[in-house]
Amino acid sequence: MQTPLSALGFVLAVSTTLLAQASQRAPSVPSLYDFKTQTLLGKPADLGDYRGKVTLVVNTASYCGYTPQYKGLEALHRELSPRGFAVLGFPSNDFGEQEPGSSKEIAEFCRLTYDVTFPMFSKVVTKPGPDRSPIYAFLSKSGYMPTWNFGKYLIAKDGHVLRFFPSDMTPESPELRKAIADAMK
Repeated sequence: MQTPLSALGFVLAVSTTLLAQASQRAPSVPSLYDFKTQTLLGKPADLGDYRGKVTLVVNTASYCGYTPQYKGLEALHRELSPRGFAVLGFPSNDFGEQEPGSSKEIAEFCRLTYDVTFPMFSKVVTKPGPDRSPIYAFLSKSGYMPTWNFGKYLIAKDGHVLRFFPSDMTPESPELRKAIADAMK
């Protein structure tokens, strides 16, 4: 005859085993830092290189009213990158066809016009559909999607979305800068 204590031990052992098996089968929720992509110039890029950093993911365009935000994004990147922060630019032609150029043209425009040094990646589709970037499919699971160029996702050190800032929120905005500072703590 089992005592109540040994029966409880048996139940706990079985429960622990079942939980361990379930966790091995369940796919882990990916983070931004689990994705691989390409740089703007076509070289392989592993976003895992940013694990442990706070990042700001921005869908960019060269011919948009918000394009001057490149200047503020570059300033943020230069100021905060020594402390574990990076701006990550993803050109997109989704809104108003304001990024029609080739990768080479985009890179040249960013370098010559705004002296962009933050990482820029290959052009992506941000809108839902069969050609949508897996990166933007992941980002949109936060409940936010860019509705225009220069939508900004603040990403935590673990690669998960902390906040979304719309296009009209400038890189100089006290609200954005405070959110970045809080994430870097």
